[in-house]
Amino acid sequence: MRELTSHKVNGLNEALSIHICDEPGSGGGHHTYHIDWPPNPKRCVSILFQNGPISEVGVNGISNESLLAILVHRLQCFQAGQYACRENALALTKLEEAMHWLHHRTRERAARGVEGTSQK
Repeated sequence: MRELTSHKVNGLNEALSIHICDEPGSGGGHHTYHIDWPPNPKRCVSILFQNGPISEVGVNGISNESLLAILVHRLQCFQAGQYACRENALALTKLEEAMHWLHHRTRERAARGVEGTSQK
């Protein structure tokens, strides 16, 4: 397993360990990640992304968009409460932009009739 460290910036994130648990798939992306946190290293969250085209393998994991939707909602809630700040607003804007481009890609693939397949 390979560990990701790009999130490590403060006490909480220093304590969290993110591991890539599989080899890259046919598109080059990984599909299984584990996040462990103390004090119990057996306590973890597994994130399983869709592995393969839905038309060929069915739904077997989450999408990038579903994970982004959680992050967008969380920052929207912070912005509506006592933790509103410029930095959260900027991060929210970038996450919404990422969602926009992923949706754009999906719509473009659907228009070409290749969405849900291995075709480019």
